[in-house]
Amino acid sequence: MRIVVDGMGGDNAPKAIVGGVVEAIKEFDVEIAITGDKEILEQEFATYEFDRSKLEIIHTTEIIENEDKPVQAIRRKKDSSMVVALNLVKENKADAIVSAGSTGALLTGATLIVGRIKGIDRPCLCPCMPNIKGGMTIIADSGANADCKPRNLSEFAMMSNIYLKKVLGMENPRIGLGNIGSEEGKGNELVKAAYEELKNMDLNFVGNIEGRDVIESKADVIVCDGFTGNIMLKTCEGVAMGMMKLMKETLMSSFKGKLGALLIKEDMRKLKAFLDYSEYGGAPFLGVKGGVIKAHGSSDSKAIKNAIKQAINFAQGNVVEDIESYILAKKEAEKQQEENKVEEK
Repeated sequence: MRIVVDGMGGDNAPKAIVGGVVEAIKEFDVEIAITGDKEILEQEFATYEFDRSKLEIIHTTEIIENEDKPVQAIRRKKDSSMVVALNLVKENKADAIVSAGSTGALLTGATLIVGRIKGIDRPCLCPCMPNIKGGMTIIADSGANADCKPRNLSEFAMMSNIYLKKVLGMENPRIGLGNIGSEEGKGNELVKAAYEELKNMDLNFVGNIEGRDVIESKADVIVCDGFTGNIMLKTCEGVAMGMMKLMKETLMSSFKGKLGALLIKEDMRKLKAFLDYSEYGGAPFLGVKGGVIKAHGSSDSKAIKNAIKQAINFAQGNVVEDIESYILAKKEAEKQQEENKVEEK
């Protein structure tokens, strides 16, 4: 098992990236290649004690910035830490990549360099959100595809179903469709058509999921186009951060509140940990021929370590192979149906 990490991507690179890599090597006993400026990375790693035989530093001379246009950056910055890391996955020299760098560039690079799985029209980005049952809910897609066709949403559902089974260990994931109402027949033409496709697939389809139900754990996956999913995700994140800030300000505004805050300090700490993105690592990019994990741009070392763990589980779960097998089986079934129709005539 070998994971490649983009050492220069993210708001807190390379310090947080290096810290996460060291923690992952110690905890998971995994081999890691890290790309970036070797001199800078060596200085960071010199402050830690760990098994150096598990680490390879691959020197690169360029960095893709968030301000760079994704396609241009991937094509022009060939020696960037992200592009070099993606090529390692493409060449099967690494089982998966973890990057906290530019989301647009990573998704573009994953599609152009690693390549789509044959038969998948569009890959999707699938971050997870905490729900009130103490678990997590996957949003598929959360921004990779602003405009979709019903076929795309069906593929998102299929790939998410496999991911949840193989990586998160769910036996029968509940698949929901993001919509403006729970009743069948609601929504625009896209979701109406997608509803018909999803209910006829071999999935545990639980119907439409409204925005207010995202955190209620009514589904393990909420399938939607990337435009809807991104707004859904960021709205929930914003509400969570806003509520925590408002609670703190309210409690600190009076002596009675401050006294109460002391009494519930540990409970508040647990709530904050529950809402902390670093607990969940990163978001898998499903539909490409390799493991691609997008870590949060402001990831700390803990988040990077958990993203590496996610990459390990992705590779061990043979997610790509299972998606390919599903597509092959579907094609064989469609071929058989056509042959049966010809025989009937």
